[in-house]
Amino acid sequence: MTGQAKPTDKLDIAEERQVVPVVKMTALATEIFRRAGCDHDVAVTIAEHLVEANLCGVESHGVMRLMQYTEQFRSGYMKPDRRPELRKNEAGAWIVDGNEGIGMPAMTLAMQHGCDVARAQGLSVTAVVNCGHTGRMGAYAEVGANQGCLNICIGGGGRKEWRMVTPYGGRKALLPTNPYTFGIPGGARGPVVLDFATSKIAGGWIYAAKSAGGLVPEGALIDAGGNPTRHPEDYFNGGAILPSGGAKGYGLGVMAELIGEAMLGPVMTEMNWLLICIDTSRYGDANRFQEGAEEILEELRTCPPAPGFEKVEVPGERERDRHALNAAAVGVSLPKPTWEQILALADKYGVDTA
Repeated sequence: MTGQAKPTDKLDIAEERQVVPVVKMTALATEIFRRAGCDHDVAVTIAEHLVEANLCGVESHGVMRLMQYTEQFRSGYMKPDRRPELRKNEAGAWIVDGNEGIGMPAMTLAMQHGCDVARAQGLSVTAVVNCGHTGRMGAYAEVGANQGCLNICIGGGGRKEWRMVTPYGGRKALLPTNPYTFGIPGGARGPVVLDFATSKIAGGWIYAAKSAGGLVPEGALIDAGGNPTRHPEDYFNGGAILPSGGAKGYGLGVMAELIGEAMLGPVMTEMNWLLICIDTSRYGDANRFQEGAEEILEELRTCPPAPGFEKVEVPGERERDRHALNAAAVGVSLPKPTWEQILALADKYGVDTA
């Protein structure tokens, strides 16, 4: 792994990692998704998105999702051959309907539509419904920010299917991880992107830890009795994820659940999303914005680091830095058990792994 960025700081595993060339990993994932029933272009979109997540250090949303997605295709939870559609409802609101397909094409369509309308009218609001997992939301936020739009996306409403997070003060999982994403044009180093679950840890990290035979960070999980644990199996045996920031994360999760279900309607697949895009150029030209942003961000970067920290970072820059280093190394770093599971999956679909 010489020359590569540290893959993640959220997985504690004992085994060495397997580095897989980017081209090989992308081709392998593409062919698995194609044989699982996706059209070729959709298979490429999913594969590239997952590989990019690994390169950015977001292993929870990377190629370990191959096993989850193909199982959801097999079970009918998601339909591999469906494509999203953009429409207006009777009240004139814009809706992207994922038609029970995977979420990457639906969220890509929503962000592009949202930015187009925002640049024309100043502001847009788009709902995304009836789609499966959307992958790493920060990827879409960066696209929107690069088009000059402040974008805010809120996901929720999936509590009946995805009871993962306990309410603040409770010990039973009742809420999903209900993520929020913010993207805005930044300074000289590119957009500022904030992508977070309202839980202490995204659900994907627990699946990644289970896949890799590892542990999750302290303070993220409780077991069925409400006791702290680091073992992913305790979560799957009746445990729960704690809300991030205590009452604050819980409150954000509740708001997202109300938006996702009470406002946007019953969730058909995964969760519902509300995307807001604002054309930042309506408040001043891009050069003035970038100069003002860089002044703010550079002051933050130069803050003396606290003990245990190497430096102060700006949201979104760590992922881009890791991506640049990992892409230069031309490899995706995976826990060996996860790589073995991917190889077994490829064999199941008759995909050549040579």
